Amino acid sequence: MIARSLGEWLAYLEQLHPAAIDMGLERSREVAQRLALGKPAPLVITVTGTNGKGSTCAFLASLLEEQGLRVGVYSSPHLLRYNERVRIAGAEASDASLCEAFAAVEAARGEISLTYFEVGTLAAFWLFQRAALDAVVLEVGLGGRLDAVNLIDADLALVTSIGLDHAEWLGDTRESVAYEKAGIFRAGKPALCGDPQPPQPLLDQVALLAAPFFLRGRDYDLDLGAEHWSWSGLSGQGERLLVEGLPLLDLPMENAALALQAYALLDLPWQADTITRALLRTRVAGRLDRRTLNWQGKSLTLLLDVGHNPHAAAYLAQRLAARPSTGKRLAVFGLLADKDLAGVVTPLLGVIADWAVAPLPTSRSRPAAELEAQLRNGGAQVSAHADVQSALLAQCERASAGDEILLFGSFYCVAEALDWLARHATGEMQDGFAG
Repeated sequence: MIARSLGEWLAYLEQLHPAAIDMGLERSREVAQRLALGKPAPLVITVTGTNGKGSTCAFLASLLEEQGLRVGVYSSPHLLRYNERVRIAGAEASDASLCEAFAAVEAARGEISLTYFEVGTLAAFWLFQRAALDAVVLEVGLGGRLDAVNLIDADLALVTSIGLDHAEWLGDTRESVAYEKAGIFRAGKPALCGDPQPPQPLLDQVALLAAPFFLRGRDYDLDLGAEHWSWSGLSGQGERLLVEGLPLLDLPMENAALALQAYALLDLPWQADTITRALLRTRVAGRLDRRTLNWQGKSLTLLLDVGHNPHAAAYLAQRLAARPSTGKRLAVFGLLADKDLAGVVTPLLGVIADWAVAPLPTSRSRPAAELEAQLRNGGAQVSAHADVQSALLAQCERASAGDEILLFGSFYCVAEALDWLARHATGEMQDGFAG
């Protein structure tokens, strides 16, 4: 087989299958059997949801690692490097290990055509199986029932939230989305839901599988205060647990609460100081990600968030409103063409003083002119730019000391901003997004 670099492998995988997304497990299951892929670790936790998957996975990994466990994490998409998708014992997979895994999948698939995501998922499983892990945390790529991640039976299955997104594949109702996401549940295995009001199809699946069910607002919950928050939930033996005085977090505390309920079901030590330490050290680039930027003598705050649907935008607006800015808030915004533009921008119109919009570096981008027109119709002050980095530069020039610049709308938007920061400025992650 021809030796390829990681970049060459990724370019090859992108053109391997006629469709970028092709839901179904048959092809992946056959190749997994050829690779003799079994359960990648004694404990498998699978996470799906409309929003919050990445931070929930990160919280889970931190909680498990704080107990000294070797943990594998599979997530998607990545921001700057494909290696971000596969983490083993706290470190990103190396180029060499990924190339070896891709070569193994390529050799096994034979005549079977796989998508980029399917090959990547099988490669991650192949690496995990060889890494002597105690646990793996798997983030579903799209939906749940027909996603390649669902090849593996989860010991715990988590649904973070249920909203409308990816209607082409998941349907245009919360009921259809819930049905797809509930597909990760397994008979007799704990099923957790962070959405306090899950649609009936999810509840029907829980009943059909006789799965122990843990619902936010009923079995576990969080109480947010001005300076601290508390959590209450159930142990695996049904005993009531309580943790008080938790420090406010930058990442969504609703997702931390869901991760805590999952952790509470495991036979692991329950110590408030260890839990606090694990939660505080959890970071996810591009998700409620606050950085300070020194730009031409001005100290600016950058807030990076990959939120790209109405549910995520409403949550972001809520968090911003809870933490008033000392200066103006400006935005750099781009969106994919298949996203709900009005639904994404409307919640944020009242908290953003100035918008800079740009197309994303993909053929799937919505044109800047459409973004500009929608915002003008909403009464916003807006300017259009050739690309995200030009828009960011314009907002840095426009901002005064103490102002905040919000970059959101897509993984592409945040990735472009991170690339610009790495090449042109000193940007440092800071604590303190929590409102």
